[in-house]
Amino acid sequence: MELSLSRRVAVITGGETGIGAAITRTLAKAGATVIVGGILDKVGTDFAAGLTSEGLKVSFQKADVRKQSEVDALVDGAVARFGSIDVMVNNAGVFDGFADCLETTEALWDQIININLKGTFFGCQAALRHMVGKNSGRIINTSSVGGLRGAADGASYTASKFGVVGLTRQIAVTHSQYGITINAICPGVIQTDIRGNSAAILGADGPNMQKGVGSDPEAYKRLVPAKRKGLPEEVAAVALFLAADAGSYVSGQAIAIDGGWTAT
Repeated sequence: MELSLSRRVAVITGGETGIGAAITRTLAKAGATVIVGGILDKVGTDFAAGLTSEGLKVSFQKADVRKQSEVDALVDGAVARFGSIDVMVNNAGVFDGFADCLETTEALWDQIININLKGTFFGCQAALRHMVGKNSGRIINTSSVGGLRGAADGASYTASKFGVVGLTRQIAVTHSQYGITINAICPGVIQTDIRGNSAAILGADGPNMQKGVGSDPEAYKRLVPAKRKGLPEEVAAVALFLAADAGSYVSGQAIAIDGGWTAT
């Protein structure tokens, strides 16, 4: 089976930066029409314009995944404009700066859970409304190694990403019968600016994003057998497989993309 997404319509939340941007580019290069929904308006507009100038079919719509009405408008608008939604990638997420339980304020907890977990739920629900009726579809949720083990991240981020894995598995049990696959990708240490982007989105609710950086920028090598950081494009390659016909019998899985970290 090939990895072509020709004539497919994909919606990606948080698709304007980092891993989301790599998934956007990869799916678009595979032939998909991609609608990016994100909160970073200028970044998203410029990003989509750049890809359009390369001949790819990408557009941007400002959408805050904390608001169900905006997620619904993003998905329903894509269907109204292009006739269907074939792939939904719930990628919007923010980091908690490794804040432990005692350091996590109620405001930080609410922001992380609302964006990472509730936003993913809104995206799944909006997509399912359209996918169930046509008995086909792909939903890909971005979790994390922090959704598989407790020692990777802070309290709220870990809770949110474990929640994404649980939500993914529950939806797979109830909705795979409709020809829909629902999976989670779980990146490890990836080269992105998640700290800077999270600080911009969280604003005053954000913690010190420099916690854990320390004096040894290569400390992660003690955890990762591959001894290097992953590239966003390596995560996007797995998303493409799950979005394409090749991934048609993979559902309910939480797939680590982590250079062997979770094997240790």
